[in-house]
Amino acid sequence: MASLMLNGAENHTLRSGITPKGLGFLGSDFHGNEISRVNLVTSSKISRTRTVITKCSLSASRPASQPRFIQHKKEAFWFYRFLSIVYDHVINPGHWTEDMRDDALEPADLNSRNMIVVDVGGGTGFTTLGIVKHVDAKNVTILDQSPHQLAKAKQKEPLKECKIIEGDAEDLPFPTDYADRYVSAGSIEYWPDPQRGIKEAFRVLKLGGKACIIGPVYPTFWLSRFFADVWMLFPKEEEYIEWFEKAGFKDIQLKRIGPKWYRGVRRHGLIMGCSVTGIKPASGDSPLQLGQKEEDVAKPVNPFVFLARFVLGGLAATYYVLVPVYMWLKDQIMPKGRPI
Repeated sequence: MASLMLNGAENHTLRSGITPKGLGFLGSDFHGNEISRVNLVTSSKISRTRTVITKCSLSASRPASQPRFIQHKKEAFWFYRFLSIVYDHVINPGHWTEDMRDDALEPADLNSRNMIVVDVGGGTGFTTLGIVKHVDAKNVTILDQSPHQLAKAKQKEPLKECKIIEGDAEDLPFPTDYADRYVSAGSIEYWPDPQRGIKEAFRVLKLGGKACIIGPVYPTFWLSRFFADVWMLFPKEEEYIEWFEKAGFKDIQLKRIGPKWYRGVRRHGLIMGCSVTGIKPASGDSPLQLGQKEEDVAKPVNPFVFLARFVLGGLAATYYVLVPVYMWLKDQIMPKGRPI
């Protein structure tokens, strides 16, 4: 059952004998119909199906079958050096709309103007614009490794009072028990070790603070899977849940999101496909112990290997620029109310 829920497969046989209704995905028939209700999955519901969850090495960033050429920090740095030029005007309209942003941030419970919020991987500040609707900008910090993305954020008038700093999501420059809310949207896909990044989210939050990570979901359609694996990390929904659990979070929930014109279709994967939240139940650092980082950014790289990876990853990313256009055309052609 977990494999059905987490992969979004259309013709999957349930091995646990429990219907999707028990998972909280009411309003979706997994055949492309638009999800009409808020869909939340809690960790307690996931625990009922542990025997069917596909186990994976959560700290192994790139299995041999999934090269993920833009999941190195150095490659992501240069990738966004160019992407930042068109990010807000070309990329976001197809993958990360204002409606999606507001929907994804709703579970973060940004319910006080005085909250201290960190937006990790905040990039051009598009997600931060949604945060400052509810929280005073002076209490918000935008962190990203890309100075080119942050330069765009600095130009946005509503973000003028935000703190804007360069930093690493896997080694945050904030003290333990610092923030009321941790938000990260569209960043986890470039983390060499997602578990480490979520562990850091736990550390910087105060007791009772909430983390909200918004990111991709893995495709089930074979061609989309191929390009996803070549480009960057597209986690399965079950992996998000396990990463949060291992870091020590409680009351973990997952909400599915997506562009309206997809009509709930998830087989191609989504660059912004889910919003996962968890609450920090105790002060201090995460109980999870990890070894050395997956990637040493100070280590020299072969320039020819780097260039080859960068070009291949960039070509794979082009596929995902075209997918929302394809889905939009299908939405225009197919009668409303029918799956696409």
